Amino acid sequence: MGQTNKLAHRMASKTIKLVDKTGNPVVGKNVELKQTNHQFLFGAGIFDVIDVANKNVPADRLAFQEEKLDKFLDVFNAGTLPFYWGRFEPEKGKPQTKELKAAAQWLNERNVTVKGHPLCWHTVTAPWLLDMSNEEILQAQFDRIEREVTDFKGLVDMWDVINEVVIMPIFDKYDNGITKISKDLGRVGIIKEMFAKTRVYNPDATLLLNDFNTSINYEILIDGCLNAGIEIDAIGIQSHQHQGYWGREKLEEVLDRFSHFGLPIHFTENTLTSGHLMPSEIEDLNDYQIPEWPSTPEFEERQAKEVEEMYSILFEHPSVEAITTWSFSDDGAWLGAPAGFVRKDNSTKPSYEVLKKLIKGDWYTNKQSKTDDNGMVTFEGFLGDYDLLCDGKKVSFTLDKSEGTIQLVV
Repeated sequence: MGQTNKLAHRMASKTIKLVDKTGNPVVGKNVELKQTNHQFLFGAGIFDVIDVANKNVPADRLAFQEEKLDKFLDVFNAGTLPFYWGRFEPEKGKPQTKELKAAAQWLNERNVTVKGHPLCWHTVTAPWLLDMSNEEILQAQFDRIEREVTDFKGLVDMWDVINEVVIMPIFDKYDNGITKISKDLGRVGIIKEMFAKTRVYNPDATLLLNDFNTSINYEILIDGCLNAGIEIDAIGIQSHQHQGYWGREKLEEVLDRFSHFGLPIHFTENTLTSGHLMPSEIEDLNDYQIPEWPSTPEFEERQAKEVEEMYSILFEHPSVEAITTWSFSDDGAWLGAPAGFVRKDNSTKPSYEVLKKLIKGDWYTNKQSKTDDNGMVTFEGFLGDYDLLCDGKKVSFTLDKSEGTIQLVV
């Protein structure tokens, strides 16, 4: 019972009335209620899908890539696609819209919620912005938002609108157009402009502010945004833990501070490695470049324990609505870290099995019942999509927190 009580906010109780096509109650029949999807978003960065969806994989690699994606689809219901401006449109006026649309379509067809990452960021931004004046850069950024948000509406309805603004105006690693305009507009100013533009072109989209900085500086920034009337739909928190697992205490402290705003929290980029930890003195994770970063059995066990604890803490917290692991596979993982749930050869790590057991086992509902004399059946389950099976017929419905009886025709 303990676990169920902790997860009461993830569940609902519902009465369903089954009727036949003439409206008469279906009495005394066995029914099966099978969950098919979670309301909660369990995601991963899944950039591999771009080449598969565009049939851009050599024949001898296709089965391998498809096997990897099957393992992703078996557990996850959300995927992040890359919209880094410098890669999406390396040459001005030649965006990779077609390729990314195919990828988003591929995921949508498989019931995966897609998020685009990001619309505005100073890193991996378009190099050709540096040829422009600040006014022209700002206009180009606006045009970019209009184009992407309009082109992908209905396929991508969730965006990391702007990324890492805490550091944006003081970023000094290299010159870039976005840092220039963030100095002009200020942090709250640039966020306000980007959110307003995105909202115009997809009013119903879920719009996130995303940052790796979990200090009071990010809290002050969010506070400033809300005071300025900016409609942030969710707070994005990056949790790249290459230097070691945050642990329960830090996780709960971060959740406590950021839940004060009363907004949903998405853990947007989560990393827990199954290799050695990056040295703690490294300040910018990008500075740690090594030829080999192996995954080992000992550290894979550690990763599995950390994944189990972290996901359980986040799923139990009422503010959290999504968790995205950044690298699903070690193959192509950021910084070459063994950060995936599957190894480079596609074999699954203990962390994958642990997570699958939680998402598709402990936190999933599959029940048998029988309709009463009024054709009614009542059940409690995890929020999400369901199939009801009765007499060889199947009907789908969504379990949410709304009141009232659901009437289904079988």
